[in-house]
Amino acid sequence: MNIRLNIVFLIIFGVIVTLLSRVYFLSIKSNTYFEELSKNNYIKRVYKLPVRGNIEDRNGEQLAINEVGFSILIKPHLSSNKYKKKLEDLVDLIVKHFPEQEKEKLIKEYKKNDSSYNHEFIKIVDYIPYNEIFSKYTVLASNEDIKIEPSTKRFYPQKEVASHIIGYVGKASKVDILNNELSSYTGVIGKNGLEKYYNSKLQGELGYRDVKVNALNKEIEILEEKEASIDNSIKTTLDIKLQKYVQEVFEGKSGAVIIMDVRNGEILTAASFPEFDNNIFARGITAKEWNEMRNDFNHPFTNKIINGLYPPGSVIKMGVALSFLENGISDNFTVNCTGSLPIGNRNFRCWKSTGHGTVNFRKAISESCDDFFYKGSLKLGINKISQSLDKFGFGQLSGIDQINEFVGVNPNKEWKEKKYNQPWYVGETVITSIGQGNMLVTPLQIARYTSFLASGKLPKPHFYKANYEEPKDLGVPKEYLDLMRKGMLDASYDSKGTASKYINSKVTIASKTGTAQVVSIPQSEKVRMKESELKYFQRSHAWITTFAPFKNPQYAITVIEEHGGHGGEATGAVVSKIYDKLYDLGYITSKE
Repeated sequence: MNIRLNIVFLIIFGVIVTLLSRVYFLSIKSNTYFEELSKNNYIKRVYKLPVRGNIEDRNGEQLAINEVGFSILIKPHLSSNKYKKKLEDLVDLIVKHFPEQEKEKLIKEYKKNDSSYNHEFIKIVDYIPYNEIFSKYTVLASNEDIKIEPSTKRFYPQKEVASHIIGYVGKASKVDILNNELSSYTGVIGKNGLEKYYNSKLQGELGYRDVKVNALNKEIEILEEKEASIDNSIKTTLDIKLQKYVQEVFEGKSGAVIIMDVRNGEILTAASFPEFDNNIFARGITAKEWNEMRNDFNHPFTNKIINGLYPPGSVIKMGVALSFLENGISDNFTVNCTGSLPIGNRNFRCWKSTGHGTVNFRKAISESCDDFFYKGSLKLGINKISQSLDKFGFGQLSGIDQINEFVGVNPNKEWKEKKYNQPWYVGETVITSIGQGNMLVTPLQIARYTSFLASGKLPKPHFYKANYEEPKDLGVPKEYLDLMRKGMLDASYDSKGTASKYINSKVTIASKTGTAQVVSIPQSEKVRMKESELKYFQRSHAWITTFAPFKNPQYAITVIEEHGGHGGEATGAVVSKIYDKLYDLGYITSKE
């Protein structure tokens, strides 16, 4: 009997506990749940969009700004057949005043964003300039089904100047929105250049306003508010006036020009030619414009500063010479250049067919003797040369604040084995020592390495001071660098220097010219064709890399002119004019 009573008692107790648990859930837990649901029903969050920051040059000149205009919106819930006529009438009214707008496109945009859950006006025209809408504002705004809101559009006041560096914004794609939530609110995102690299900084942070609303979605009370960020602009290291001057002296040519502060890596000018007007992307590029630029053999879309890959030619010779010295070749090393070096059944020629006679390091740089580097490279081997060039920044990313920087090619035995599954040949070492063969560099890599030659430290190139890093001390002995610098000085001013006929500046310039072959010329050819005899796109690229003033280096200037022929002849006058401009503007404070 007692057992039965105990069982009954336990059953009754279990039921009571279950009922109490249920009561607790309904009265306490579910209350919290439904309270949250209720809160969502009466609290609405309205986001405040930040204004995209401006991009300025070092002197405050505007490079990218926002032009004020207006967007046009239509009230929601007009997509059904019941309101078809009303929607069309509203769109017709807009098209009447702005004939450039397409009716079908506007209706499609409206229907895409209309839904029973959306109670906000729907934007169908993103931007109309202030001066175009001003006279029509009253007519449109008086219609209760149409809303006119302030809007901005990205504008590049310098047009094509520094276009590759500044970059541009474009409409945010679905992929963009997945990776950047804010772009779903702003509708735009940086697509290239500084606009993309610093997009997070430029776009800023959302603000918001939490408001209590009633059943009719009418705002009753502001509960919490946070302003959108306002400090979204960036000031660059560029000098746009200097950039424009470079554009003038390089007019009609294709290639790249870089002016870098050798002391800290700041870039005053970085120009890739031909340029293009970034505004065509901000407003929306046409198919015709796209095809014309895409099919241009001079590649206006390519940022040649970081994406142009060229054989360095003779401008690499100081790096190769430093490798000789670092790996045990005496600074007293000399060769007797007779104009060619036979290896097996091949004859590797010096650019001077009659030879340079006795050549030491300094003369090898100033007169650009190929034979000196041929014979030195045979002593050292490609791997040691490659290791040194790697240290000087070749085959490496510089860390510049631009997207998609190319690393180029710093070839060696392992590289060839991996890429082609082939052995390395002695002849490849020889031609690599003078910057030909498989070696490929960007103009930026040459400018950075030249800054190292000038200052003794390898800087990180940058356009925004926040991206600065302390230049690296590579441990190269000062006497080795001094020897390179003297050779570059002779290249500019010794009667036999490769640039001496073309350097003419009030500032003392150290230089090295180079010729990057586009078409391979067989070594069996006894007489080389003149560059002028070749078709334009078969002519060699012309290099010159420089620093100045010689005694107290401040700036490096690197120029490559595509299909310009021999380096000094094509580019010497250009760098001379730029250094004079730097002096006139006060950037260079000493002529010597």
